Amino acid sequence: MKQKIPAWRHVFKLDPDRNLDDPALEAVCLSGTDAIMIGGSSGVTYENTVELLSRVRRFEVPCVLEISDLEAVVPGFDLYMIPIVLNAGHPDWILGQHARAIEQYGYLIPWELLVPEGYLVLNPEATVAKVTEAQGPLEAATARAYAQVADRLLQLPIVYLEYSGQTGDFELVSDVRRTLDQARLFYGGGILDAETARRAAAVSDTVVVGNVVYSDLDRALETVAAVKGVAKN
Repeated sequence: MKQKIPAWRHVFKLDPDRNLDDPALEAVCLSGTDAIMIGGSSGVTYENTVELLSRVRRFEVPCVLEISDLEAVVPGFDLYMIPIVLNAGHPDWILGQHARAIEQYGYLIPWELLVPEGYLVLNPEATVAKVTEAQGPLEAATARAYAQVADRLLQLPIVYLEYSGQTGDFELVSDVRRTLDQARLFYGGGILDAETARRAAAVSDTVVVGNVVYSDLDRALETVAAVKGVAKN
């Protein structure tokens, strides 16, 4: 059964390994965002993932898990996002870990809730780039080629451009988006305020906002209206 991808415009991404107090979490969950994504590149455990999920579940906002560690897979999420890091330098992050997960846990997997993402890691200095040994930086033509592999060859429902802590090259993002046929383009990285959120929303289908939640909550909350105020092209 092929999972239908929700038409989210704005998503907050929360890291189980970072502290967010109850008033801040409530503000995030009641902000009008389309979904909460839980995930991180390091320090993610079963225990801190369960804890964060239980806190988010007090609210009605959809909650999804982006899986980065098999030991931290927790039941009870609305969807499970499965990154396939297209420009990974280590095959484990392309298909290796995925095959091992199916070998060990295939009989437990809720296949109808799994959503694969074709990931392009575009900030070579980010933790995720180091963990996956991502090849980069990438020229626009190479990024387009990877995106078309994900979209047309692999038929993945999501292409995710991950700048992780760095504001991206929005011209490149727009360029990649124009090449896609059926996949939704997710953008993440360096959303600092309403203005950068608007710029990202103008060239992508879904904007993922993460680090600013922890550094400047008020500005993070302003990104929701900013993204939703941009007409989708």
